[in-house]
Amino acid sequence: MIPENDIKLIREKLKDSTKPLFLFDDDADGVSSFVMMYKLVGDGKGICVKGKPIVEASYLRKIDEFSPDRVFILDKPMVEQELLDGISQEVIWLDHHPVQDNKGVKYFNPRIHDDEDNRPTSYWAYQICKEDVPESLWLASIGVVGDWSLALKEEFCKKYPDLLPCETKSAPEALFNTKLGELVKIIDFNLKGTTTEVMKSIKILTRIESPYEILNQVTPKGKFLYKKFMKINEAYEKLKECVEVTEDPIIFFKYTDNKLAISSMLSNELLYEHPDKIIIVAREKADELMLSIRSTNINLVPILNSSLEGLKGYGGGHDNACGACIKQNDFERLLESFKENLKNTLGVK
Repeated sequence: MIPENDIKLIREKLKDSTKPLFLFDDDADGVSSFVMMYKLVGDGKGICVKGKPIVEASYLRKIDEFSPDRVFILDKPMVEQELLDGISQEVIWLDHHPVQDNKGVKYFNPRIHDDEDNRPTSYWAYQICKEDVPESLWLASIGVVGDWSLALKEEFCKKYPDLLPCETKSAPEALFNTKLGELVKIIDFNLKGTTTEVMKSIKILTRIESPYEILNQVTPKGKFLYKKFMKINEAYEKLKECVEVTEDPIIFFKYTDNKLAISSMLSNELLYEHPDKIIIVAREKADELMLSIRSTNINLVPILNSSLEGLKGYGGGHDNACGACIKQNDFERLLESFKENLKNTLGVK
């Protein structure tokens, strides 16, 4: 867990900020964390770090242009040391992925204190913001369930039983069989498209006060987010129909699309429908493949790391849900090595 004194410290740093800049991950967990913190401060600038698990030094230019008084990094597994070395302002990094050892940053991660505690960043952002932001509970729950967790279930289902029945037993069930799950999907699909389009949706989300504005489309803001969701969802469902399931323990699906990055949601849904399989969804972009890899109970990270050795690529993430980027020319070698390492992990000859 993150100690209460650290929660209090981050809250104080937010309230003391007059021009903060937020760098956050491009998923429901990262975005909901940003929105809560933005609402607490009431000012600042958000930058959605798209496409890669690492915050690269190239973001220094944007930081210099905005000239913030403090920088917050949310839900990013890795940060280039060169970036941190180039930032003159105080940097606060809140995350829940495997612990990193960077210099020049105030780093907060529940796994520092207990490696088994990987509750999402939005869960901790909720602890920071709930006293000051009335909308924190439903915003945080979008991020928590979107990151395959039920960490806020008891509190949320009491207030919103129509969105998450209290008898819901698992995060996958919450994500793919409840109204809260629909809300997660709406937000996730609003994070697709160009950076300008994504930031427009996020800006609108910062002005939403109730989940029903979106689900029931009762305000222009809610209608905007829902309309974009419906457009993306139509393409998503068509892609899903193309997935082939065989006797192979791995479901592999590759698609080509420079704008529709739906690999994470698709791999999650395929795992929900086929919990006994390992899921690999690959999005072809230029000369690279962006991978989303999922399993119900196999620690994928060491298998992936071993498989990437000697290849032009990188990867990381959660034990049962990770991502990678690999050059197309190296993908077949990666897949072959992944299968071999998987067999070794499972003790299969």
